[in-house]
Amino acid sequence: MPRSKKRSSRGGQHGAVQPFSDEDASIETLSHCSSFSDAMSVAEEGGEAGEETAQEDLQYKLKVFIDSIVDKSAKTRQGALDGLKAAMATRILYEFISDRRMTITDSIERCLKKGKGQEQRAAASLACLLCIQLGSGIESEEVFKTLKPIFKNILLDGAANIQARQACATSLGLCTLVAEDDILDVYATMESFESLFMRSYVKEDGSRPPLNPQTTLLHTNALLSWALLLTICTCSQVKAVTHKHLPKLPRLLENDDVNMRIAAGETIALLFELARDMDPEFEYDDWEPLCDKLNSLATDCNKHRAKTDKRKQRSVFRDVLKAVEERDFQTETIRFSTERMTIDSWVRKRTYDAFREFVGSGMNYHLQANEFIRDVFELGPPMLVDAATLKSMKISRFERHLYNAAAFKARTKARNKFRDKRVDVGEF
Repeated sequence: MPRSKKRSSRGGQHGAVQPFSDEDASIETLSHCSSFSDAMSVAEEGGEAGEETAQEDLQYKLKVFIDSIVDKSAKTRQGALDGLKAAMATRILYEFISDRRMTITDSIERCLKKGKGQEQRAAASLACLLCIQLGSGIESEEVFKTLKPIFKNILLDGAANIQARQACATSLGLCTLVAEDDILDVYATMESFESLFMRSYVKEDGSRPPLNPQTTLLHTNALLSWALLLTICTCSQVKAVTHKHLPKLPRLLENDDVNMRIAAGETIALLFELARDMDPEFEYDDWEPLCDKLNSLATDCNKHRAKTDKRKQRSVFRDVLKAVEERDFQTETIRFSTERMTIDSWVRKRTYDAFREFVGSGMNYHLQANEFIRDVFELGPPMLVDAATLKSMKISRFERHLYNAAAFKARTKARNKFRDKRVDVGEF
């Protein structure tokens, strides 16, 4: 439908609502974002009438946010973007958003083109959440066709704000996964990512390119998005990518940045998994040196590295080493409501991590209720659980307190067995 009509209809029945002032923007955003959960509790307590009131209140706030994205005040725009992000991450809003998708898209486009740093980052994240809400189909394709050229322009523009480029690297990857309808365009986007993270490869003379931490983070985000799109590539494309990049990716394990090392390690494990799925007899020429390198990272004790970095690195590379050496994966179970999902492969893990990065703590809710995400993870249609069943599953605060106290007591007893129980008896 024509965008001009969408623009002229902005406001509608709430046209008299005044945009936030600079002073009120942050206060309003905090109160609105925190009230999404409050609205749910009101609905539970008040029955159908309370639920209807809460829904109307939520829709009113969302309409205010949509209007405020184009406000003259940068602070107000930022607050509105954050408010919409919080709502989309924690609720299913398809019916409300579907009719307003192009209005929101136009606003995101304006923020990406004319905004600065933080505003561009928020707009890029909101674009991803919008696609997640709409799911894979014509609606999200329309949104992505509008925003993809802007994402790519910012991503590949060396003069653009580095934080905006980092955000576009992540958002472009997930939006492509959700909304791109042509596999050839997927390959083209992957080539854009390659043009970035390949700059972190060690040069032919063995020297490392001098990169600042922000540029390294950009390359890390590009590598992770590239790996995400690799999970939907055809066998022939995976074979070509493995031949091209697997000999070079291990050199990224020597990078000074822990996040780049971890991203490279997980991507290597993903490539091995995909290659072995195509050919169980797949062999890598430099397999032993690679395993030695992975083992050294899994047991890294370098004093010049931060303890938190070493702890995180060792945990990841133990799993990567198992994947390369033993073809094993450390299975993880995600529980939500009455269901559970198993993360049993690197493909599934990369996909889950990508979605969780945007919806955050709302991931379990989306796994339970978002039809698109359930389809991605092959969970079937959403399960209908009535309020009485959910209420019976919840434990009271007192019961939870007793459980925690018992667990604490048992943990203390177990630890005391391994502690030194020497007592200073003093002098007689």
